[in-house]
Amino acid sequence: MRNNRREFLRVSALVAAGAVFVPKMARPAGSVLAARSGFSERPRFLQGDSSRKVKNIGLQLYSVRQDMLADAAGTLKKVSAIGYKELESARSDKGNYYGLAPKEIKKITEDLGMRLRSGHIHVDGDFQRSIDQAAEAGQEYLISAVLPAPGQTVDNYQRAADAFNKAGEACKKSNLSFGYHNHNWEFDKVDGRALYDVLLDKTDPSLVKMEMDLGWVIAAGNDPLAYFEKYPGRFPLWHLKDMDMVKKQSTEFGKGQMDVAKILRHAKDSGMKHFFVEQEEYAHSALESLQIDYDYLAKLDY
Repeated sequence: MRNNRREFLRVSALVAAGAVFVPKMARPAGSVLAARSGFSERPRFLQGDSSRKVKNIGLQLYSVRQDMLADAAGTLKKVSAIGYKELESARSDKGNYYGLAPKEIKKITEDLGMRLRSGHIHVDGDFQRSIDQAAEAGQEYLISAVLPAPGQTVDNYQRAADAFNKAGEACKKSNLSFGYHNHNWEFDKVDGRALYDVLLDKTDPSLVKMEMDLGWVIAAGNDPLAYFEKYPGRFPLWHLKDMDMVKKQSTEFGKGQMDVAKILRHAKDSGMKHFFVEQEEYAHSALESLQIDYDYLAKLDY
């Protein structure tokens, strides 16, 4: 996520406490991406070579954050017209649904042939209210976008895991699944161990799902396939994005250094059920960039 949003999330956490692969193109040996990510020219796994098409393309509404704040209903119509079928919301200055009531966004999206699957919130004093709203909106998932409290220590991540297990229990009572969305800082290491692994090891898989932001996993120098192999089935949600690895920011599909087809071939390994395109920076307007993203995925064989 963009630097200013990362700072926003860090600040939000303080308040609460008191978007992958090398593309099929020539690259110089020993490139930064290959060296940092541990990727080789050949796939680590082969899932067969049958061609498939991408279906049910989802969108994280943070991608059109300003448009949603200005005209939520109108923006949803434009998103639907592009072809996006599944949605994930994100907490905004106007609440979890950009000024819309839970039942209102549910009706608008359903009338447009879309489905609000998930939403980003914080595990804070408004958490139960977020649960109630998510149930009313017809969501399946409620995703924490930040740790309950800041701190890059094992102890803090263990406390976060305990809080997430309790949050998962609370969500389960409302027939919701709880999860956590990573950035890049969760991959900081303490005594040689990634802090993200503490969350995976200390949370109950039946109560806490992981939404993997593939772009930030790679930007932090890690291999998503290694996580799929070590923690199979733990990642039912993805943020799918292309990344400009020089600027370390998202870009339109086909313009960055991600092999999107390759990651999609490993959806089953991860347990992925839904993915959401997340476009944080734009070469064009937000909606123009999202049209490029949709067209790329709709034509993709994987």
